[in-house]
Amino acid sequence: MASNSHKASSLYGVAAPFRSRDGLSTRAVSGTDEIQLRIDPFDFEDEITGLHTQVRRLKHVANEIGAEVKYQKDFLEKVEMGIIKAQAGVKNNMRRLNKTIIQSGSNHILHIITFALVMFLIVYLWSKISRK
Repeated sequence: MASNSHKASSLYGVAAPFRSRDGLSTRAVSGTDEIQLRIDPFDFEDEITGLHTQVRRLKHVANEIGAEVKYQKDFLEKVEMGIIKAQAGVKNNMRRLNKTIIQSGSNHILHIITFALVMFLIVYLWSKISRK
């Protein structure tokens, strides 16, 4: 029986034939490429119970994956909001820094102009006093 199922699997390029514990068996029909399949109905109940258990496990795994996806999505949304807030803070600070640089630059020029005027006034007054 094992050699017939092996022949059937090699005819269709399948690595192993369909198998069940004792309920499913294959045999090649002589002279053709067809396979006859005999199914024992009493083993269906065990197979269905096994499939039901596997489906229940897959459902549990799918629910766990869904919960993890939701958690990751919420986490990414929080990170994105944090990044947006940080970008707004950096933009605000850059604007303040630019204003400060512009103001200190104009204050610097104002100090130089004031110093030049004071020096000119001192030199002018000294020249007036020294002539007398």
